[in-house]
Amino acid sequence: MNLTLRVDMGEGPLEVTTNLYVMVAYERKFKRKASDMANGIGIEDLLYLAYESCKLHKITVPVAFDDFVKKCLSIDVVSNDDENPIHEAPTDTL
Repeated sequence: MNLTLRVDMGEGPLEVTTNLYVMVAYERKFKRKASDMANGIGIEDLLYLAYESCKLHKITVPVAFDDFVKKCLSIDVVSNDDENPIHEAPTDTL
């Protein structure tokens, strides 16, 4: 599961996408499975995913996560790309 997040740190919104590395970092920090997010996700969860994604994409962020949180004005989920999306089977239409 990859999430595309739009975060505004006061310099205009930017978009970052999570990957497996970011998801594992999340699981290690919060001692929670990423799959549990399907039951509800908190703002801190989203901010942490954005924080780690920004670092991974070489976007300058404060060293401390709490300082990153203080700097953020907004965060939104832009898209949720499932790893195994289910598509309709193709049909023979002639």
